[in-house]
Amino acid sequence: MIIAIDGPSGAGKSSLARSLAKRLGIIYVDTGALYRTIGLYVANKGIAADNGDAIIASLSDITLELAFKDGVQDVLLNGEPVGDTIRTQKIAAYASAVSAIPKVREFLLDTQRNIAKKSSVIMDGRDIGTVIFPNADVKIFLTADDVSRAKRRFDELSAKGTLTTLEKVLEEMRERDKNDSTRATAPAIPAHDAVILDNSGMSLEETELAALDIINSKLN
Repeated sequence: MIIAIDGPSGAGKSSLARSLAKRLGIIYVDTGALYRTIGLYVANKGIAADNGDAIIASLSDITLELAFKDGVQDVLLNGEPVGDTIRTQKIAAYASAVSAIPKVREFLLDTQRNIAKKSSVIMDGRDIGTVIFPNADVKIFLTADDVSRAKRRFDELSAKGTLTTLEKVLEEMRERDKNDSTRATAPAIPAHDAVILDNSGMSLEETELAALDIINSKLN
C-alpha cells in the first residue's frame, strides 16, 4: 500500500504522515528530508543555492541512506545522521532551490521508489502523487491558508530555539510557495485524482481523522 501526502510547506504533512504511519503500522518516509539533506551538503560546501552546475557536480560526492527506528526516519549523509540540522529556514530555502533541479530529482527518484518495493509506505512531499507514485493507492493534498501555515512553522522553530519572527517566516513561506508551485520540473500542485484536505484551524487529531476517512473511503 502506498499513501501519498503532498502539499505546501507548513501544512503539517510530516506530522500527519508520522501519526498515520504509527496508527496504520506502516513506514513513514519524509521525502522533504532528502532534499533538505542535499541542501545541507551544498550549503556546507559554500555552494550558492542558485549555482545549478555546482550543485549537480556535487551529487557524485553524496551518498544518502534512510534509517528507521520505531518507524521514525533519519537520513544518513555519507554515513552520518543529519538529525535536526536540516530543519532550519536556511536549509529549507536550499531544499526548495535544489528540488527545482531535474538532475537532483532524478538522483533521488530510485531511493524513494525502492523503499516502497519492500514495504507499505506513507510518503509526504511536493510531488509524491504526481511524479514519484502516480499510481499511489491514496493521494491527499494537504493545505491550509498561508498565515496558519506560517504560525505552525514559527511555533515549531521557536520550540527548537530558533530565533526568528512570524513576519519573516510568512515572507519566506510565501516565496517558497511561489517557487515550488511555478517551477518547471515537478511543480507542487495537486494530482488530478488527489483529495484536497484543507486543515486551516484544525488540530492534528482532527486532521488525522479527516485523512483516515479519506484513506478508508479510497481503500474500500
